[in-house]
Amino acid sequence: MATATLSDPIFHDADAARAHFEKLRWPDGRTCPHCGVVGNEASTLLKGKSHRAGLYKCKACDLPFTATIGTVYEDSKVPLNKWLLATHLMCASKKGISALQLQRELALGSYRTAWFMAHRIREAMIDTDDTPLGGEGKVVEADETYYGKPAVSPKTRTDGSPFLKGNPKRRNSRPVGALVERGGKAKVFHVAVADKATVSRLVMENVDKATRLHTDESRLYVGAADVFASHETVKHSAGEYARGDVNTNSAEGFFGVFKKGMKGVYQHCSEKHLNRYVTEFGFRHNTRIALGVNDGERTDLAIIGTIGKRLTYRQTDAAYV
Repeated sequence: MATATLSDPIFHDADAARAHFEKLRWPDGRTCPHCGVVGNEASTLLKGKSHRAGLYKCKACDLPFTATIGTVYEDSKVPLNKWLLATHLMCASKKGISALQLQRELALGSYRTAWFMAHRIREAMIDTDDTPLGGEGKVVEADETYYGKPAVSPKTRTDGSPFLKGNPKRRNSRPVGALVERGGKAKVFHVAVADKATVSRLVMENVDKATRLHTDESRLYVGAADVFASHETVKHSAGEYARGDVNTNSAEGFFGVFKKGMKGVYQHCSEKHLNRYVTEFGFRHNTRIALGVNDGERTDLAIIGTIGKRLTYRQTDAAYV
C-alpha cells in the first residue's frame, strides 16, 4: 500500500480487509498452517451460510483454516477491518493513540477490548531484527532516561516517615535506555536497573564494534573506548550539548517524542507494560518518513508483524519481561 487514508475500504469493509490481509500474509499463494502446502490451487474456499467468511479447506490434509490462524488476530470477535483500522491509527499517530480514543473511533463495546487490541498490535511491532546498529564510519548515540512520577522530595515530606536513600527524582521512575544510529534506526529497552553491567551488555550486544559511540559523561559508559572505534562524550553537567559532530541529539529527540506521548496521550502506564509502549515508539521511529516509509507502508509492516505471534489476555495482564 503506497498511501493510506481513513476512507480506504480495507478499514470499513470486512471483505476488503480480509483480501488485503491475505495478500500480505500469502504473497506466494495460500499456505496451509497445518501441513504447510503452498498454492491457491491446493485449497478451496468454503462457501455457504454454515461457513464463516474467508474459510478455506486444504486439499492435502483436509483441514480448514483462515488467514488469521497463527496471528494476533486469531479467535478475535472484532471484525478484521476494525483491526486494520486500529493498526493504522496506532502507526500513523506519532505520539500514539489511547485505548479510550480507539474505543470511540472503532465504536467498540468496551474499553477492555480496545486496550487488549492495542497491546496485541504492540506485540506485532516487536523488532525481530538482531542486526547490530552502526558500523564503520557510522555514529550510534547511547543515552538513558527515566519514565514515571518522581517521589516526593524529602524537603516536602510531612508524614514523619523516614526518608528513602538515593536520588529523589528517580525513586519511583523506571529506566529506559536507547541506542540510536544517527540518521538510522534505534533499539530501545526498558530495564529493571540502569547500572553499568546492564547498560554495557546492551551496548555490546547491539552496536557494531566499528562504530563511533557518542554518549554524555555518564560513568555507565566508562571503558567503551577500548571496545568501539571511538567513544566521544559531551559534558551536559557543564552545559555542553555539542562539540563538533559529537552530541546525543538523536537519542534525546527520541526520548522527547516518547515522553510527550507517554505523558500527553497515555498518561499512565504500569511498569509491567512499559516495555510494550517502548516497543511501539521504537517501531514508529524505525519506520518513519525520514527512512522512506509512509503511513500506509508502516501499517502494512505492522500487519505483517502479526504473523507467527499470539497474545492472550492472560499474557497481557501478567508482567511483561
